[in-house]
Amino acid sequence: MNESEFDKKATDTLLTIEQGIEESGADIDFEAAGGILTLEFANGTKIIINKQGAARQIWVAAKSGGYHYGFVDGQWINDQGDGELMHELSRFIREQSDEEVNLG
Repeated sequence: MNESEFDKKATDTLLTIEQGIEESGADIDFEAAGGILTLEFANGTKIIINKQGAARQIWVAAKSGGYHYGFVDGQWINDQGDGELMHELSRFIREQSDEEVNLG
């Protein structure tokens, strides 16, 4: 995948995350700027999701740790354990905020 294809897939993914949170009705504030999506929860904690163009990955920083996802067979897959981004992000949100958001 070239840089332009990566940028489009990653940007679309960040937008999908935003839409999923919006539609869930969960009490989660979010802000997107410069390829970084920050989720902020009522308890003051955050999850940061960002595009890493040089690595062609999406990185997630959550209370439980940092995770890197590469695009494999049509999905963003965790290079540290084979989990899928949307499924794992839904779990990170639940664990960190007690909000139920089903992203995938």
